Amino acid sequence: METTQQTGEPGAAERRRRELLEAADRVVLRDGPKASMNAIAAEAGITKPILYRHFGDKAGLYQALAVRHTDALLDSLRAALDAPAERRRRVEATLDTYLAAIEARPQVYRFLMHPAEDSHTAERGFDVGLHSAPLLRRLGEELAQVISERVDLGPGGEQLARVWGHGIVGMMHAAGDWWLGERPCARADLVAALTDLLWGRLATAGNREDGPGF
Repeated sequence: METTQQTGEPGAAERRRRELLEAADRVVLRDGPKASMNAIAAEAGITKPILYRHFGDKAGLYQALAVRHTDALLDSLRAALDAPAERRRRVEATLDTYLAAIEARPQVYRFLMHPAEDSHTAERGFDVGLHSAPLLRRLGEELAQVISERVDLGPGGEQLARVWGHGIVGMMHAAGDWWLGERPCARADLVAALTDLLWGRLATAGNREDGPGF
């Protein structure tokens, strides 16, 4: 309704878009990176052209799903970082939160981060790698901001925080991807080992006087 949109409440188009994303989620949970626009349209009870009308193409749908899941992951990571615990425990909790998220929904993770193995049947013009890189950059920038706000890294601290933020995300992604595929150890063992690797200078750095502490 026009009046609903004018008052700022979700309109019919926005509600429909959310319903389509939920249908896409169900297909991704079932099919992982092989999820196709045809399967998603069928799950939603619509034709493929109608799905294109809402998202443009698979890249548009991927982007919408990526934002949906990245937002949820960032909320969980922030909660772990801000938990009332000593610093090492919060580092462990943050790493564990990331690994628990990809372990709980591995098909979603693989859809967001890996192309379909049978790429010759995938929609033309869609490159998962091209679209997944911005997700990792966003996570890196978010973590860099957390570090910069909380930890006193001295002169050049803002740049160092960005180096750390992107480095930690790269480590979590690479280690998590390997672990999810091979399961060589328990999640708790991986968390402990990665925390040991990170601990170094972070253990001795002081909190910023004007920050919320870490």
